[in-house]
Amino acid sequence: MNVNSHSVALPLSPPSMFTLMMLTGLSAMSISIFLPSLPQMAEYFNVEYSVMQFAVSGYIAMNAVVQFFIGPLSDRFGRRTMMLWSCVVFLLATLGCLLTSNAYLFLFYRTIQAVIVSAGVIARAVVRDIADEHESASMIGYIMMGMSMVPMVAPTVGGFLGEWMGWQSSFVLMLVAGLAITALAFWDMGETAPQSHSSLATQIKNYPSILKDSRFWAYCLITMFANGSFFIFLSGGPLVGSVVFGLSPSEFGLYFAITPLGYLVGNYLSGRFSKRFGMQKMIAAGIALSLIGLIAILVLGFAHMSTAAVFFGLMALVGLGNGLILPNATVGMLMVKPELVGSASGLGAAIMTGGGAVLSVGAGFAVYEGAGVMPITGLMTATFILVVVLFGWSQKLSSVAK
Repeated sequence: MNVNSHSVALPLSPPSMFTLMMLTGLSAMSISIFLPSLPQMAEYFNVEYSVMQFAVSGYIAMNAVVQFFIGPLSDRFGRRTMMLWSCVVFLLATLGCLLTSNAYLFLFYRTIQAVIVSAGVIARAVVRDIADEHESASMIGYIMMGMSMVPMVAPTVGGFLGEWMGWQSSFVLMLVAGLAITALAFWDMGETAPQSHSSLATQIKNYPSILKDSRFWAYCLITMFANGSFFIFLSGGPLVGSVVFGLSPSEFGLYFAITPLGYLVGNYLSGRFSKRFGMQKMIAAGIALSLIGLIAILVLGFAHMSTAAVFFGLMALVGLGNGLILPNATVGMLMVKPELVGSASGLGAAIMTGGGAVLSVGAGFAVYEGAGVMPITGLMTATFILVVVLFGWSQKLSSVAK
């Protein structure tokens, strides 16, 4: 497939917000739709749950690798070209997941599916290509709002599909959705990146200049630990649902949807109010809401009052907080030279998801028979304490910049 073919009229205008939302939504769906079926998949492939959990942690780790390279690649070869090739590889990997009966080959194909994370990196870069920093937080907030609707619905759909038609049905849905969204991107996504003739090696050599920027590090690490808390929940949530609360896959899917609902509301509020109040106030509000939710879970856990409704309901506050933090901290992370936006987006996302992958491994040790919700909640709370420290650093840097 030659995505630069001139045999058809290629789009010249930037992609619509709808297209960017659909692309990032596909990325979000591929993370979460099969989560309720993880225990079922472990039984199907005759492996321990901890092995099948690599479908989450391995996927997240590969996200970091993909994002490290996709930023400079999109700066060099263009946002459109790299997005379309990423979609094609994702479709082939999804087909591989469906056709194999070997657990480890399945995990290999599942890891390759992570190439679709390019959608988020490229969408953020497109926003910075076409909007100034004052509008970017609102636009990214709206894109993330659309993105957050998918994990709100996907686990519920995946849970019911898993019970009715088997775990493979979730991957069939990914394949069908991927085909439709790839076609949408092909027809709607014009190129927005400034033309670059630098080699990939030259683009990657720009990384040191980005890494020397203290503001990049402050906001990048805020996103890493805030999002890392969600990755802990993402990785350990299915086991909390089945081991701690005895939920069926479909019940877990319904409870799990509460947290992305909070994230959806937070993204909407970011899109609506970031221009008015500024990113610092929005990040501060997000941190406060997240800590309130986590501390309330700990307090109720100590009082032996933790139920599935309490745990997942209060996790919605963490989702709401992340919905305020991530769009605004992302804009802070991308305040670099225009020709480095793609590289900064990719490098920042790689650090964010790489750290999230490391943190998600801890969820496997924090959830076990008789543990309750205290260990995993304590781990998430610890990550947000680091967010508080980093936010203080970002404020000092902002005051110096003024």
